[in-house]
Amino acid sequence: MKPLRITNPAEFGNVAVMMGGSAAEREISLNSGNAVYQALTAQGIAATALDVTGSPIDALAGRQFDRVFNIIHGRGGEDGVLQAVLATLGLPYTGSGVLASALAMDKLRTKLCWQGAGLPTPRWFLLHGEQDIDTCINALGFPVIVKPAQEGSSIGMSKAHNRDELAAALKIASQYRCDVYAEQWIQGQEFTIGMLDGEALPAIRLETPHTFYDFDAKYRANTTQYHCPCGLSAERERELQALALRACQTVGVEGWGRVDAFIDDSGRMQLIEVNTVPGMTDHSLVPMAAKAVGVGFEELVWRILETSVAGTAGAA
Repeated sequence: MKPLRITNPAEFGNVAVMMGGSAAEREISLNSGNAVYQALTAQGIAATALDVTGSPIDALAGRQFDRVFNIIHGRGGEDGVLQAVLATLGLPYTGSGVLASALAMDKLRTKLCWQGAGLPTPRWFLLHGEQDIDTCINALGFPVIVKPAQEGSSIGMSKAHNRDELAAALKIASQYRCDVYAEQWIQGQEFTIGMLDGEALPAIRLETPHTFYDFDAKYRANTTQYHCPCGLSAERERELQALALRACQTVGVEGWGRVDAFIDDSGRMQLIEVNTVPGMTDHSLVPMAAKAVGVGFEELVWRILETSVAGTAGAA
């Protein structure tokens, strides 16, 4: 890892830890935010926890902050809206800027960017409604996984093996008021690769007895297995890390993030999505990967906050 650039906590000034929000991932954001807040204050950083329940402008009104640690997951916090507010206010913040945040929040547009850059991602089909189901089946076959394009933590996702299940999955995903698409099901091994300040962290291989790595498998189940080291040869892991960094660079991700990917049974790597405000709970993957290279939770939080300093990601 790169040497720390800041050693005096006073250099960060007054830090707002913005958490919560109104998206479906609010509960996860509050858990992440409280963990981040505790880690900052434990290191002598002047931090204030802000539970954002409505307008982020109202949450910041009348207060003097020098920067923001943004840990709001999902729409309103991870989609460029909050980033635009903070940029307008001249407040440096952690994470990606407006464009990358908006792109990465939209899994469909992210896939289009990757496709345009020649990066591998599973085939997909945009579902406007039930009238598209037969065309989708002809294009992708079965099984497929149906996703709302702008939700995180696997919320609203369902696997479909036949026409009836595809129709039901479309109905579930359509509740989230955004584009819905079916994606070719990838049979193989699932990985996640954290990114911190332009460097890829060790890959983690995920195993779950659930149908896929869904919300329960992520945050509630004790049966999910996390393998780090991931079991790949050093050369293959470096290849996967390099692909993850290219995926981030293509979308413009800065500061920190996490890329989800598969290696299918033929050995082909496939990009699934990138998260610009990953979880920071006790089940979260970026802290797990950082720990594997000797970076504990408090140091990780410090390093993420460093990326908000002028001249790095998110700096106003």
